[in-house]
Amino acid sequence: MAFLDVQYLTKAFGGLRANDNISFSLERHELVGLIGPNGAGKTTLFNCISGHYPLTSGRIVFDGEDITELKAHDVSRRGIARTFQVYVASGDLSVREKVMVGCFMHTHSRSKAGSKAERILKDLGLHDLRDDLVSELPVAAQKRVTMATALGTEPKLLLLDEVAAGLNTMEIDEILASIRHVHKDMGVTVMLIEHVMELVMKVSERVIVLDYGEKIAEGPPEAIAKDPRVIKAYLGERYVKGRME
Repeated sequence: MAFLDVQYLTKAFGGLRANDNISFSLERHELVGLIGPNGAGKTTLFNCISGHYPLTSGRIVFDGEDITELKAHDVSRRGIARTFQVYVASGDLSVREKVMVGCFMHTHSRSKAGSKAERILKDLGLHDLRDDLVSELPVAAQKRVTMATALGTEPKLLLLDEVAAGLNTMEIDEILASIRHVHKDMGVTVMLIEHVMELVMKVSERVIVLDYGEKIAEGPPEAIAKDPRVIKAYLGERYVKGRME
């Protein structure tokens, strides 16, 4: 049985089908990329899997349990965490306190949540920033803090929504290292939405492609990069030419 099994998932907003009859599965400990043009339905799909949107039709099975009807907090308790594409830091929480918010998913003890947050911050190379206010950090550090907060919920599956957006090359390399650490060293299954193709192609074991709400391709990164449907819908000839040069 697949670790995550998405079956014929459809999400409609009025007459618009943001996700149209999408099916795929993830195996435990996989790292899978999800790509496609803006408006393809990628974030909507994450919102459905994580329980933020109810499905119009279809079924989601996670770790042997049907979670189709569960709300977001119950999905999170089952072991699915996600980051959001748009993150605006607010309030006066320190980095350590922000990560503790995620840790409170499984404990009411402030001391236990604090100790767990410290371990996660060390794992992601953020410990030196633990007392800094999240709102005062650069964007790249804020994105890593959102990953750390999600890890505080003890996820089995982590959904990352454009964590490299707006970052420079050095910052992308740092995020890439964090994703690999979460996947390989911490053993978390990862699915990520990303427009930074060098990151997707470097880190993904498999890539799923959406266009106009439908799944148009799925396979290893090298095969996806050569797929005529994907080139036409999203990558473009310039990307393919750049990879060949």
